[in-house]
Amino acid sequence: METRTLGRTGLSIAPLVFGGNVFGWTADEKTSFQLLDGFVGAGFNAIDTADVYSSWAPGNSGGESETIVGKWLKQSGRARDEVVIVTKVGSDLGEGRKGLSERWILQAVEDSLRRLQTDHIDLYLSHWPDAQIRYDETLGAYDKLLRQGKVRHVGASNLNASQLRAALDVSAANGLPRYDVLQPEYNLYDRASFDGALRNLCITEEIGVITYYSLASGFLSGKYRSHKDLEGSVRGGGVGKYLDGRGMRILGALDEVAAETGNTQAEIALAWVMARKGVTAPIASATSLTQLESLVKSVAVSLSDEACRLLNEASE
Repeated sequence: METRTLGRTGLSIAPLVFGGNVFGWTADEKTSFQLLDGFVGAGFNAIDTADVYSSWAPGNSGGESETIVGKWLKQSGRARDEVVIVTKVGSDLGEGRKGLSERWILQAVEDSLRRLQTDHIDLYLSHWPDAQIRYDETLGAYDKLLRQGKVRHVGASNLNASQLRAALDVSAANGLPRYDVLQPEYNLYDRASFDGALRNLCITEEIGVITYYSLASGFLSGKYRSHKDLEGSVRGGGVGKYLDGRGMRILGALDEVAAETGNTQAEIALAWVMARKGVTAPIASATSLTQLESLVKSVAVSLSDEACRLLNEASE
């Protein structure tokens, strides 16, 4: 399988990243192990998680996803360098455990390393902007972790172009590590925040990009076409916003391309993200082996110029 280099990090990843937000939520430990075995067995190597996953599920408090990844890594027999682990810091875990202060980052990384049962994190991301903390404090904390070998590379999620530009300028001015990877929300429906200035900046600065919500919380699979389809779904609240005229046009274009290629709507939607200039790889989740098989197939989908034009016009 063709691999891609993640910005200037030197990390070589397959063109699809597994989203670990489902671990401990819609995928229990046994299922999660099966999915990870299948994903890595198919030639993929990057797993995305966060310290806050999956605190939103009843009975959870955060750290469940990292714990499952750590258990899997220990029992899988895989060498540590066969897997690229991406995790994040900064989301609210309650009781003041949040943000991007040096104090919290240095504590949170130890918690993540313990749950992941590893001595280093390949890519550590600032999960959300923190307006209360200066960039030099956050980047200074990462500098310590990089020097200690506990973190190999750093990046950020959910920054806009001006925020990323400011962080890069602070890095250059102070001799501090820079954000070499960005994780933005990006899919056929949610394009506005990345297309344009932010994507151009990432290309110019050679910043790797791994996109989240690449299937728009499952909407782009074509499974949800009315509010009735959302009844009983744990993703109902997140998908409802896509059920508008534009969303239906996008599904229509996906249906048309699917009919021509024989691929599923989800496979085509992921292939579209993979083909976008400036994107290294999309993140996508699966909760069953059948869904995982579809994710694997998406990497082999080659979209024609006409298919890309159809999808682009429907999503503009």
